[in-house]
Amino acid sequence: MPYVMVQIPNPPGHSLPTTRSVPTSADVARLAGVSRATVSYVLNNTGAVRISEPTRRRVHDAARELGYVPHAAARSLRAGHSRMVLMPAPAIPVGPLYSQFINELHWALGRLDYTVVQHGSVGLHGDEAARAWAELRPVAVLVPGAGLGAQGVTLLKRSGARAVVTLGPEAVEGAHALLMDHEAVGHCAGAHLLDRGRRRVGVVVPEEGGLEAFSQPRLAGVRRALGGTGATVTELALAYTEESAARLAARWRELDLDAVFAYNDEYAMLLMRALQDEGVRIPEEVAVIGADDLMLGRLLRPRLSTVHLELPSGRDLAELVDRAVRNPGAAPETHKVLGATVVHRDSS
Repeated sequence: MPYVMVQIPNPPGHSLPTTRSVPTSADVARLAGVSRATVSYVLNNTGAVRISEPTRRRVHDAARELGYVPHAAARSLRAGHSRMVLMPAPAIPVGPLYSQFINELHWALGRLDYTVVQHGSVGLHGDEAARAWAELRPVAVLVPGAGLGAQGVTLLKRSGARAVVTLGPEAVEGAHALLMDHEAVGHCAGAHLLDRGRRRVGVVVPEEGGLEAFSQPRLAGVRRALGGTGATVTELALAYTEESAARLAARWRELDLDAVFAYNDEYAMLLMRALQDEGVRIPEEVAVIGADDLMLGRLLRPRLSTVHLELPSGRDLAELVDRAVRNPGAAPETHKVLGATVVHRDSS
C-alpha cells in the first residue's frame, strides 16, 4: 500500500515553538562591551592576563543574562586537552567514609577548574575498561581499587590522559599510586583484641564479590598480629543480610569464639544485633570491633569499638592530579595512605 503524506495545520491560535539560537561568546562580548578575547579570559579563568574586577563582573552578568556557558569541546581543542577527570564508578559497595572522601575530591578538583565525570563501566575490567574510559578522552583518570594493569595505563596515556592515579593495595607501572594499607587495619584490630585478653578471634570476610582486595589483607593483618601468641584466628563468611547474620549468630556458641573483627562498622553492627538477638552478651562473652569509625557506631549500645581510618584528603589528591596534568613527563609519585588507629569503646 503506498504511503500518503498528510500535512496537519496548526490549530488556530497555536504555533510550533521556534528554536532559539544558542548564545555565543560574541553575544556576551557585545552585551558586556568587551572583546571576545576578554570573555574567553574571564570565563575560562585564565590567570595569564590581568582583568579588572568590574570587567569580570560585567562579563559574568552578561553570560548569566544570555544563558551562555563555555563550550567544553571547543575549550579542549584550544588547550590541546580536556579538563575532564574521569572516575570509574566502583564495582563494589562503598560506605559513607569513601563517599565523603569522593565528595571532598570532587569539590577540590572543581576549585582547580576540572570537571569530574563518574563513568559506569559495569561488566568491563582491565584493558577493556581502560579502552571505554579512553574513548571519552579525559585529561586524568582516577581508578579506585585493583584491576588496572600497565597496558591499560599505556592505552589511557596514548589517548591523551596526562595523569593516571590508582587507589589500591599495589602500585601499577606508569601510574601515580595511593597505596591503601588494609593489612594495617586488620593488624590494629587484632592487636587490640589480644591486648583485651581475647584468644579465640573470628574475622568476618564478606561474601559480596569485589571486596577481596580489602578483606583478605585485613584478615592477613589479624593473623600477623596474633602470630606466635597461641591465639587462634577463625575466618567467618558473612553476607550483608539479616538472614546471613542470624545464621552465623545461631551457631556462635559452637564456634567458641571470644572476639570478632567484623571487617568494618557496617558488618559489625549487623552481626552485633544478631548476636544480641541470640542472647550473646557483648563484650562479656564476645568482644566486637569494626572499622571506619562511623557515627552510627557511637550511637549503639554498647558503643562500637572501631579502627579509625585516615584517608588522604581530597585536596591533596586533587593537587596531585593537577601537578601530573601540568607536568605529564614527571616520574610517577607513590604515596602510602590509610593510617589506622584503634578507638576503644564499650563493645570490646
